[in-house]
Amino acid sequence: MIFGAILAGGTGTRMQSAALPKQFLPLAGCPILIRTLRVFLNCEALEHIFIAVPADHLDYARRLVENWCPDERVTLTPGGATRTDTLFALIDRISERFGSRPDDRIVTHDAVRPFVTVEMLLDNIAAAQEFGAAGTAVPAVDTILESADGTTIQAIPPRNRMYLMQTPQTFSIRLLRDTYRTLDNAEKARLTDGCGVLVARGIPVRLSPGSPANIKITTPADYALAQAMAARIDGSVPLRKEESECKPSDTAPSIR
Repeated sequence: MIFGAILAGGTGTRMQSAALPKQFLPLAGCPILIRTLRVFLNCEALEHIFIAVPADHLDYARRLVENWCPDERVTLTPGGATRTDTLFALIDRISERFGSRPDDRIVTHDAVRPFVTVEMLLDNIAAAQEFGAAGTAVPAVDTILESADGTTIQAIPPRNRMYLMQTPQTFSIRLLRDTYRTLDNAEKARLTDGCGVLVARGIPVRLSPGSPANIKITTPADYALAQAMAARIDGSVPLRKEESECKPSDTAPSIR
């Protein structure tokens, strides 16, 4: 089976939003998480979709999904303390719910990259067929420099070898889990995503094409840019009061 995994477990401290974590903020009238989820729901290759959210916002997220796009393929679950913790908590939840098969794959994605497309998801899934793992990336346009102290330049790598990592990322669940078990505690603390886990052990990760539009909303400036992008894509529609309060629908099926 191929599982979608939307990582929405962060609190978004750099967004400076006191009201809600950034993944729940409205984007041209629609919550960021919902925009991302709708793309996953439109990808027929994904047989079930898990969403990891902060534990103290689990009920809120459940009502949000029920209100906007209820679907029996969606399961919500608490996130972990770190991104890696969240990823492997999702993998454990998949095994508990669906068992484990050698060909099971997981497609992970940042909830706050709402401009992902179905084509990107399918390209990433296809790329993972070769090595069991694939990461989305775009060539670096600006020159990349290295600075250990943040004040002076130590190195300027050749730009034609530099890429900017995005998501989605697709993995063989068995390959990822078995590799993670070989890491020591220091490595586990240092590595922040599945691609890093595999690369640390010399396991090749295939690249699939991303897009400059596939931005990650991290700062207020990102959020302003995303608002403009979303409004241009589908028109700016004011968020209705009942949607902003996220009242559950009486007719919506249960989202687990």
